Amino acid sequence: MKLARYLVSKSGFNTPRMKRVYLGEFEELVLLIVAMLENEAYGVRITHEIIEQTNRRVRLNQVHASLHRLEDKGMIVSKMGDPTSERGGRRKRIFSITTYGQNTLTEMKEVRAHLWNLLPSTMKIVAG
Repeated sequence: MKLARYLVSKSGFNTPRMKRVYLGEFEELVLLIVAMLENEAYGVRITHEIIEQTNRRVRLNQVHASLHRLEDKGMIVSKMGDPTSERGGRRKRIFSITTYGQNTLTEMKEVRAHLWNLLPSTMKIVAG
């Protein structure tokens, strides 16, 4: 089965009326972390989670840039949280995933699983 047919027939998300938006690997990580943190997803916390979960170097400005791109794509929304004393009365911008963002993650997971299943058996042993 071809990948394009798989996307349309299995997920139903890629319809002719919907413009397909692609995510880079780092954007996907940020989107997954936002979904994982639910109502506690803000820049510094997302940055720390990416470092902890992936053991890679990440800077806050990289996370902020990705959050802005994801918000522009409609995959996340943001709101201002309550002021906190530890931030000197300033408020945090809290991010949450949209239904479109959830659908995109689901589709990406299905595509990856499909591609992993297409690997030759010798490669599957090496990969995991």
